[in-house]
Amino acid sequence: MKKIKLTGKINGIRWLFLLGICLFILPSLHAQLSLTQCYELARTNYPLIKQYGLIEQTEWYNLSNAAKGWLPQLSVNVKASYQSDVTKLPFDVNRISALIPGFNIPTLSKDQYQAVAELTQTVWDGGMISSTRELSRAQATAERAQLESDLYNLNERVNQLYFGCLLQGELLHQNTLLQKELQVNIDKVTSMMLNGVANQSDKESLEVELLNARQRATELTAGRKAYLSMLGALIGKPLNESFALQVPTMPGNALSTSINRPELQALEARSNLMEIQNKQIDAGLMPRIGLFVQGGYGRPGLNMLENSFNPFYVAGIRLSWNLGRFYTLKNDRRKVETSKRTIDVQREIFLFNTSLHLIQQNTEIQKMNDLLQTDDEIVRLRNSIKEAAEVKLANGVISVTDLIREINAEDMARQTVAIHRIQQLMAICNYMYTTN
Repeated sequence: MKKIKLTGKINGIRWLFLLGICLFILPSLHAQLSLTQCYELARTNYPLIKQYGLIEQTEWYNLSNAAKGWLPQLSVNVKASYQSDVTKLPFDVNRISALIPGFNIPTLSKDQYQAVAELTQTVWDGGMISSTRELSRAQATAERAQLESDLYNLNERVNQLYFGCLLQGELLHQNTLLQKELQVNIDKVTSMMLNGVANQSDKESLEVELLNARQRATELTAGRKAYLSMLGALIGKPLNESFALQVPTMPGNALSTSINRPELQALEARSNLMEIQNKQIDAGLMPRIGLFVQGGYGRPGLNMLENSFNPFYVAGIRLSWNLGRFYTLKNDRRKVETSKRTIDVQREIFLFNTSLHLIQQNTEIQKMNDLLQTDDEIVRLRNSIKEAAEVKLANGVISVTDLIREINAEDMARQTVAIHRIQQLMAICNYMYTTN
């Protein structure tokens, strides 16, 4: 009894172990990946995404540097000089000294030395620091918008690989149906040979077509594997043949004709950057007001009549105004205006080319819709002709070669339907990519 109980426990543990393995393996066997997920994974995996962090760091450094313009600024200046002459009184010092005992005016040295430290504090800068910070933010926004535009181009590459995988999968499915069809007819011909109605060459003709279909399946499998490998490398996720790509659903509403691409947002950000540059030009025309204090040590000091080393200091308020900026004001504004016009031209070119592309894609979608309306009817008729050919072969009216021709014609019709459906989906996704 104890042995039986122990065996029962072991069997229970084995079942639990097998159940755990099944729960772990089954999700991977039925793993599915959607087109939207591929977009997100490709964006995350692409090395250019790291540029976002660099833009954030650069923006922070620029803003921090601009804000430090309000901190007191310290400068140190050391000077040693020799001059050909020095300041002298306009009378005979020696004669006065002889008349007035104790009266002595020293002669200044021609070699002079001075070390000065100056501390300045900006009180009003005309808005230069504020405009510099605003310009830094606008530059970062423009760079992020351009980066978003560059990353959006990945979607087109994802579309090509994704629908390439779907197309290969659909053709493989049709190839499987063809092989089953051929095998069924091989079995029928084998039965007919036993009844003396068919011969060995009829069977071999069908077997050759089956081998050709298997070769075609090998080519399609290799093609799908290549597409999966490239798609996996693009999204940073290894994909094997067990992955099933979801077929995108057709949009329920009519396709939008409005264009809202990241490229337009990037151009708008650059245009806004030009406006901020105009503000900085205005700020550069304003005067500057600041406080200052100087402390130094030298010979002579502030007292020019004392020929010895002495400390000194000077404090006060200073106004500075660079009027030379008015000379280039018109050209500076014209440069900004020219840049804005260039951006406007680029926007017009982009919208023009995109509109032409949409017309082409819309025509392609309409063509696929028209073709699909007759594809199903063609497949139905081809299937009816093939079935009639099978009956005729069984009655000895036609040869196996005639049947093979009809089987291949039906297979080509089914392949055409599969290709047109995938092409229709791809055309719609490309249209949505173009308009965003």
